[in-house]
Amino acid sequence: MNATDDAALREEMVATCRRMNASGINQGTSGNLSVRNAGGFLVTPTSLPYERMQPADLVQMRFDGTFEGARRPSSEWRFHRDILAARPEIDCVLHCHSVYATTLAVHHVTIPSFHYMVAVAGGTTIRCSRYETFGTQALSDAAIEALEGRLACLLGQHGQIALGRTQEAALALAIEVETLARLYLQARVLGEPPVLPDEEMERVLQQMRNMSYGHAPDLADVSDTPQAR
Repeated sequence: MNATDDAALREEMVATCRRMNASGINQGTSGNLSVRNAGGFLVTPTSLPYERMQPADLVQMRFDGTFEGARRPSSEWRFHRDILAARPEIDCVLHCHSVYATTLAVHHVTIPSFHYMVAVAGGTTIRCSRYETFGTQALSDAAIEALEGRLACLLGQHGQIALGRTQEAALALAIEVETLARLYLQARVLGEPPVLPDEEMERVLQQMRNMSYGHAPDLADVSDTPQAR
């Protein structure tokens, strides 16, 4: 990655952080963002309001935990490092304290397959991790465990994490997780909602995989795409 690419990446990260707060899924200086680059990864600095953050404030980190720059990295840099190291297919880690997802997280509630869109997180559930102190290796370990085979998770009594190949994808997923958390909470007012069986969720996951590959979403035994005449 050359200097021009790095400058563009930094600009995009600042914009993503501001969009994260503007969307309502994060507040104040909570939450953080990291993106893989040639030197390791860039991560947001600690305790700096996003409206004041400039591209130069982002911290360059290496996977050995060392960093360079005028500011210190986010207190949550460990789970950013460990997730990016464990998941080579992912380039962006977004963490936020969205209200509805965090409401479920304070009760250690995993979001079940009450709605088919739960599959956007990569599986039949959106897991909630155990609680661990913020900024610790123990929290990083808990997050890695909850994210196994998933693109998003809740952090017990803390918030949520969303992953993506791009910043846009990670932010969109975090917003979707928050929407699903709100829907699930509202549905539970009427009683615990029914969940879709694993076989149906596997069909949904396959549909989503087909679409991500640029193919029509139809399954092998379903053919409802319009036919040309």
